Amino acid sequence: MTIRVVVADDQALVRGGFRLIIDARDDLKVVGEAADGQHAVRLVGELRPDVVLMDVRMPVMDGIDATRAIVASGSAARVLVVTTFDLDEHVLTALRAGASGFLLKDIRPAELAEAVRVVARGDALLAPTVTRRMLDRFAHTTTPPAPAALVGLSPREREVLTLIGQALSNSEIARGLHLSEATVKSHVSAVLRKLGLRDRVQAVVAAYDHGLVEPRRG
Repeated sequence: MTIRVVVADDQALVRGGFRLIIDARDDLKVVGEAADGQHAVRLVGELRPDVVLMDVRMPVMDGIDATRAIVASGSAARVLVVTTFDLDEHVLTALRAGASGFLLKDIRPAELAEAVRVVARGDALLAPTVTRRMLDRFAHTTTPPAPAALVGLSPREREVLTLIGQALSNSEIARGLHLSEATVKSHVSAVLRKLGLRDRVQAVVAAYDHGLVEPRRG
């Protein structure tokens, strides 16, 4: 099964580089390129890709608004936000808009290809150290905690959400709580379902938004 990718970036050189990397893999294929967010949204509707590599800063419509539009359309495409800076406040906004993760433009070719595969199979792309730094830096932009939204979670599910917010993997959560990975996976699925979240990245943002994880100060 070939994973179909749309690349959205206002720089032709970047789009070309991503295309070369992706098309060199037997299981990946670039099916469209967009130089702005509006074009990206249109291509997603026309081509129905599995993954969109989305730049943040683009003309006409930026990557944040394009991500929001793609998610609102009900498209099954997963959006990977691409940014030059790992502490770009726009990235957190894009994650809230429904992006399934983010990449840095200096990513290695093999890592880019694997990131596309990870997101295409329904997982979220989290680079733990970068994610922690980004969310710690911009957690002050979160909305006030809304504990009522978490009422439907069991105490264990709430605990799991807190650990997801710390960018821990299922295996790390399992070790910390002395559970099997299968049990943790079940709890994660329940958290996503009960809170109406698309994926694990959205769960990280939710943990911050609801005050379960406090940003580091200083």
